[in-house]
Amino acid sequence: MIYAGVVMVVLTLMLEGFLSHRPRQVLPGLSQATEVHSTLSELADSLRVVVSWDLTLSEPEGRPDSIRIRVVQTEPQQTVTVFQSSTQVADTVYLPMPPRGQTLSGVSCAAAEHPGPAGEESCTPWQYVRPSASPTGTVNEIVIRPAGLQVDPDVDGRCARWQEENPNRSVWIVVNQTAVPECTGPNKRPTVAQFCAFAVLPDGRRVKTANSINNSYCDELFEEWSRELYS
Repeated sequence: MIYAGVVMVVLTLMLEGFLSHRPRQVLPGLSQATEVHSTLSELADSLRVVVSWDLTLSEPEGRPDSIRIRVVQTEPQQTVTVFQSSTQVADTVYLPMPPRGQTLSGVSCAAAEHPGPAGEESCTPWQYVRPSASPTGTVNEIVIRPAGLQVDPDVDGRCARWQEENPNRSVWIVVNQTAVPECTGPNKRPTVAQFCAFAVLPDGRRVKTANSINNSYCDELFEEWSRELYS
């Protein structure tokens, strides 16, 4: 028993000495914003942009005073800048909704605000598509579903190359929600979109157009659209 106790004491002292001599992990002096993502959706007549971010590790005193969020849209160019507490990891800004048939593109940026010079921004691009269609012939109205959709930019053309190399495969895992990795963009959104077109005939009947026939995804959207009309 005495020998066993002595051995335990010696082992404990050796472990403490080993841990005390291990080099302490050195963290950066200042925390910075990173992993910026945007989630876009329609809200009334506005485009809601939810910007989220993360902060890199640092010593406790290196935490930023606040986070500067900057959302920039192009054509027409417009910039919205807001500030958020460093304890938060997301904020929301609103932009004008693009007209039907147009795509609104832009970037969302976040920067950690520390005393002194402005910190470096971390930015991620985004896109929002609003398709349109005009009735022809005996069709009174064309309705597109979904009415608008966030589509990530195809960075470096990865999705286009994948589609060329896999002409007989679908990019979709879950339509308009999850795509193959090559067709998933910086905001974790698909870089492609699938829209369905429905028509209203002069007699009031609702029908699917040619691009929406024999498509289970469009079948589901057609049923939802029909319920909206008769609810």
